[in-house]
Amino acid sequence: MGSGSINDPKRSYKLECSIKETKDAIKIIDIMNQYDFSFKQRLNTIYIMEGEEISEFLAFIGAGKSVLKFEEIRVQRHMNNKVNRLVNCESANLNKILNASIEQVNAIRKLKQDKSFEKLDDNLKEIAELRLEFPDISLVELGQKLKKPIGKSGVNYRLNKIIKLAENK
Repeated sequence: MGSGSINDPKRSYKLECSIKETKDAIKIIDIMNQYDFSFKQRLNTIYIMEGEEISEFLAFIGAGKSVLKFEEIRVQRHMNNKVNRLVNCESANLNKILNASIEQVNAIRKLKQDKSFEKLDDNLKEIAELRLEFPDISLVELGQKLKKPIGKSGVNYRLNKIIKLAENK
């Protein structure tokens, strides 16, 4: 018949079997298709690259212990990937907050330096002072610290107005 192997599922999913004759590989694929396995063929090698299907095939051939070990690694890999995505997303959000905050703080300082700050209306002054005091918090948190709390879009509007005023100076 032939021989087979499974890649280390920590890296990628691939089960492959080397068959001595190409015509036999084609016959095996036809048989496996009847059991809803979608093996692919490259010369004398048949293979599957989907984790779920590899697990089902291992169960089909009676390799119960291998199924358990394979699934354990798949779950761990899935969880690691999920944690990495969440960390990357959180990191990107923090960078976005920091970059926006730096731009806002610089605009406020510019207005203070050229004495334009005192001409701002009270709403803009209040949000500006809070941004200087809390440069690392989100717009939502900043809006909640106002005397009359407002939402994220209101805070964003006010800070963008300050940035535009500073750019025009």
